[in-house]
Amino acid sequence: MKLRWSRQLHLLRWVLLVVAVLVLVVFVLAQRQSIEVSYGQSPSSVRLEEGAAGELSDATVPSAQEMTTLVAADSVVRLPGAVAHWDEQRVREAIGDDDIRILVAPPGLDEAENDRVREVKNATVRVIGTQVSGGGLVATPDTLAGWRAQFATHDVTNQLTALIARLRKAPAPAERDEVRWREPSERELATVLADLRAGGSHVGRGATLDGVPEQVARTAFPDGAWYVALPAQPYGEPLPAYGPALARVAPDRPIVVMYGGWIEYHGPAAAEFADLAAVSFYAQSGSRLSRYDYPQRNVLGAYLGKVTDVRYSGLFDRPLPYRPLDPLRVALPALPWIFTGCVAGFLVLSARSLRRSGVLGASGRARHGAGAARLAGLTALAVEVSLLTDARSNPALTRGIGKLQAARAALDDGLPARHVWELLDEATVELDETARMVGIASYRPASYLQGRLS
Repeated sequence: MKLRWSRQLHLLRWVLLVVAVLVLVVFVLAQRQSIEVSYGQSPSSVRLEEGAAGELSDATVPSAQEMTTLVAADSVVRLPGAVAHWDEQRVREAIGDDDIRILVAPPGLDEAENDRVREVKNATVRVIGTQVSGGGLVATPDTLAGWRAQFATHDVTNQLTALIARLRKAPAPAERDEVRWREPSERELATVLADLRAGGSHVGRGATLDGVPEQVARTAFPDGAWYVALPAQPYGEPLPAYGPALARVAPDRPIVVMYGGWIEYHGPAAAEFADLAAVSFYAQSGSRLSRYDYPQRNVLGAYLGKVTDVRYSGLFDRPLPYRPLDPLRVALPALPWIFTGCVAGFLVLSARSLRRSGVLGASGRARHGAGAARLAGLTALAVEVSLLTDARSNPALTRGIGKLQAARAALDDGLPARHVWELLDEATVELDETARMVGIASYRPASYLQGRLS
């Protein structure tokens, strides 16, 4: 009966070691898993593409020599099709007594025409569409008020005064928001409401919107929205504030209003969402919108794509997605404790077995007993250092554990002590390499085992 109990303990000892090794392997492999954070993968793929989105207009420019002659004769040259406007008094004050010449070109030029404009060397400032550049610098708005003035009314006053001040090495003037608003008349509002209630959109005279892009509109506003498209408003005139007026009529309806290339959102969650969507869109796309003549359908599609991105990022009325239970993720924190328990049990049973077998007897049995003790010590070392390894040191640790498993099998099968010690020597080399990569000298086998014996 005692012999049977001894065999069971012997079997349990090696079962614990096998479980410890399996837990260690699972834990090490889990550290190499990649994590994909997908808080709702946005289905939006709409972008303002270059060359194939209708951004080129029919406008053209004279030769570089002709434009050079025009600029030499006049300090401000507006080419046919130019749309940019500015406060002349503020710009004159910014120029002062300097000889600064401004060349204004239309938007939607192809690359060759853009190059011709850049070749006009006597133009201090070039305005292509509503993009202001000069002296190797480009002046762009960085606030919603600046983008609104630029794209809703083609006002480039702030960009011109800032660039001119930089060229003159003068202090930059304060940016001003000079866009004015007015309440739409009852007749204007009734006309817009009739179109919205009939078909969900209103396109004002002069606007280029030829239909709302349906697919991206559904992902941006699944419950539907109203769309109002107007052309860019005349410079200096107040803009009709359709957004707030329509929101008062239908407070639960998302409302998108376009003034040329400027887009405003009104409706549910506008306070949390509208500014974020606008800043994200114009910070990314403002440069291209300023130089080219995109149809409003393309601009609206790209904006709705940004709305979809914001929705699926969880920042705008989107619930957290369901995340299925991952057993490994739940169990992973417990694996080091299971590993430690198994190794502790193995060491206790090994010490009991060594005491029972009388390892200080004959020289052969003593060498086997010493090998078992060395195996136990190296196994404990592998346990401790495994918690500090990374992708670079894991291979050496794994090879060392393999050698320890082979030594354990050799001891169990009663193989010659010399063979066992050769396997332990190889395991020692691998664990020494692991400790060297981890960078902790006390985990080198010689130091570790000596410390345990002392």
